[in-house]
Amino acid sequence: MNDNNEKQGMGKILNELVQPFIDLAHTSRALFGLNLSYVIEGLVYFGIVGLLAIFFNQYIGLDDIDAGRMVGFLTAGITIAMLFLGATVDWIGLRKAILISLFFMLAGRIILALSPSLGSSGLWGGAHLFSMLGIVGIIIGYGIYQPAAYAGVKQFTNSKTSAMGYAMLYALMNLGGFIPALIQPSLRKSFGIDGVFWAYSVFTIVGIAVVAIVMSKKAIAKAIADAKNLETEFVEEEVDEMLEMSAKDKLKFYLKNFPIRDKRFMYFIFILIPVQTLFAHNWLTLPLYTSRAFEGFVSDNFDFFVNLNPLLIFVLTPVVTALTVKKDTYTMMILGTFVMASPTFILALGPNINTLMAYLVIMTIGEAMWQPRFLQWVAEIAPKNMTGIYMGIGQFPWFLTKVITSIYSGWFLMNYCPEGIAPSEMNTEMMWLIYGFIAILSPIGLILAKGWMKKGFKTKHV
Repeated sequence: MNDNNEKQGMGKILNELVQPFIDLAHTSRALFGLNLSYVIEGLVYFGIVGLLAIFFNQYIGLDDIDAGRMVGFLTAGITIAMLFLGATVDWIGLRKAILISLFFMLAGRIILALSPSLGSSGLWGGAHLFSMLGIVGIIIGYGIYQPAAYAGVKQFTNSKTSAMGYAMLYALMNLGGFIPALIQPSLRKSFGIDGVFWAYSVFTIVGIAVVAIVMSKKAIAKAIADAKNLETEFVEEEVDEMLEMSAKDKLKFYLKNFPIRDKRFMYFIFILIPVQTLFAHNWLTLPLYTSRAFEGFVSDNFDFFVNLNPLLIFVLTPVVTALTVKKDTYTMMILGTFVMASPTFILALGPNINTLMAYLVIMTIGEAMWQPRFLQWVAEIAPKNMTGIYMGIGQFPWFLTKVITSIYSGWFLMNYCPEGIAPSEMNTEMMWLIYGFIAILSPIGLILAKGWMKKGFKTKHV
């Protein structure tokens, strides 16, 4: 009897794990195109951002502090751009918004690759100014692209497939983010970092072709109709409803429905800032930490370790989502942020490959537990025609995280992990201990506010 119950229990768990993947497999060509575009953008984005601090050191002539600020300028700029440009998809439609965003990013990446040859090096030299111009193009593009991508998932999925749809989009972006670990070292050694940036400009062109060909207007209309189980004509009429509003009426609509009036929503997104600093350290601190505090294999192949997190996210996120899809969102946020923050204290034990791998694996499990659920929650509570702006507001604390972290990360590196001295003379243990105390504030804040938050926590918008 116990054996039968055990088999039934295992069968139920296996079914819960497999069924979301089966449901997602029957989705549309348009969602496939969106996912493929996101893989390519993950490759390009993570590849560039992981090299950016070193690029500004070696090619533009900035010190660690100013190089960190330039990385912060890109990453924080993207998030603030979402706040102002996130509504673009709501105004002009999904396909047009994504294509425009990719053309902005292509122009920005070309200018960034050219910048070392366009002027003198050093702070505010010609090379620096042109590199900033390239970053502005990337910022504008991503400010439109990411909210549009999540709006697309909302349009192309239904109640059965939405959770896995968001999880897969997040996971596939991170799969793309791991690819630089495989192709980047040889490109960097052969052509330099500026040569790597040229290669990523070519990948951006491929991404534009994917959206233009695979995500056709017909494919998008069919995907929306299939997801809502309605006739295509009715769906097109529903989508066009917003487009018929005047610019003045649209502005009034957005101002009236801004989510900043909801105190619980605002607390929920801002309390995540401490743990989100670990995301920023993935490109602000880890590249320089792994290249300076280690010797031999880790130092020579720091690209691999910096980009290992995206590969782990690709593997773990769909599995974790499938196993926890029925779990309470707030509980998953508490558990996930705690699991993500806690391994930072492992790095405080000192730089060796075991502590580094333990940190990367455990932190990624925590990220897989809470990050896709947060993005799904923000997108799904958004009223009709407000998904883009909700995603923009929901990402605003991420902007503050990038700004704040980029301000102090360079100082910590110069004092605890400086260039040009032996690893044995560094004090990276103290650096990571402080970062651990910062990150753990998020789960503590979520726990302390649980009673207040659960009383009026928003549910999915229908």
